[in-house]
Amino acid sequence: MGYSRSLIDSDAANVKFAVARAYWWMRVSKELILEDFLPYRLAILSHTVSTSIARAYDQRFGLSIPEWRVIAIVGRFPGLSAVEVAKRTMLDKVAVSRAVTKLIKNGRIDREFADADRRRSILNLSDKGRKVHDEVAPLALKIEEDLLHGLNEEEIANFNNAIERLLVRARLISSP
Repeated sequence: MGYSRSLIDSDAANVKFAVARAYWWMRVSKELILEDFLPYRLAILSHTVSTSIARAYDQRFGLSIPEWRVIAIVGRFPGLSAVEVAKRTMLDKVAVSRAVTKLIKNGRIDREFADADRRRSILNLSDKGRKVHDEVAPLALKIEEDLLHGLNEEEIANFNNAIERLLVRARLISSP
């Protein structure tokens, strides 16, 4: 992806200003401004990135985002059940079930059943699935690199730290 350096620097300055403005406005106003609301902004960012990634995965590999997530998780943690994949990917069980069914049909995932509990399936990448995983992984890393372009190491570390802290808070807030 070709970006001009001045455009990246300009975008970074605009983002910093927008973040500062949003934070200031939240503190002085109790009014909800949707485009400044953090959950909304995170959803927009996630959707924008996911749409771009989905297009690349679909065009080159015929994969949906849920299918890629299943391949990525099973590639890293062989022998998981579909329920375990759903927990690790934060996808709902229906999305995982559909992805697993399609991946099995396309010969990318092998499914066995546990001896102790025949209802529990064990998922592993097939040779074809491993090949797809090994081709998609560098593309995923390149997309991440392009996304982070223009941020320095400290900004990336701060961003990752903020994400981790927000995840902890979100889990605390959503706990019963």
